[in-house]
Amino acid sequence: YGGRQDIVQAARRIAADARAGEIEPGAIDEDLLARYLWTMELPDPDLVIRTSGERRLSNFLLWQSAYAEFVYLETLWPDFSKGDFEDAIRQYQGRERRYGTSRG
Repeated sequence: YGGRQDIVQAARRIAADARAGEIEPGAIDEDLLARYLWTMELPDPDLVIRTSGERRLSNFLLWQSAYAEFVYLETLWPDFSKGDFEDAIRQYQGRERRYGTSRG
C-alpha cells in the first residue's frame, strides 16, 4: 500500500468514469474521491500512532489521515506493548479535536 498510489489510482478511475459519462466533472468533490480510494469501506483514522521515533507519514494513509491526531513513540514496532498503546490513548484523550478548524 502507498498513499500516493492510492490517490493516483482513484484519480484515474474517476477520469475513466467521467470519460464514460458516468459522472460529471463538476460533481467531483472530496466525498466522491474518498469513494474511489482503496479504503473506501473504512472510516478515516482518528489516531495514528507512529513508532520508532519517526515523525513522518511514510506515504501511509495520506488522504485519510488529514484530520487524525498523531502520537509519536520512541518504541520500536516489535516492542510495542499494551502499555505503549494505553499511553497513546491517554495522549489522544487529552487532545482538543478541531477537525481543521481554528480556535475561535
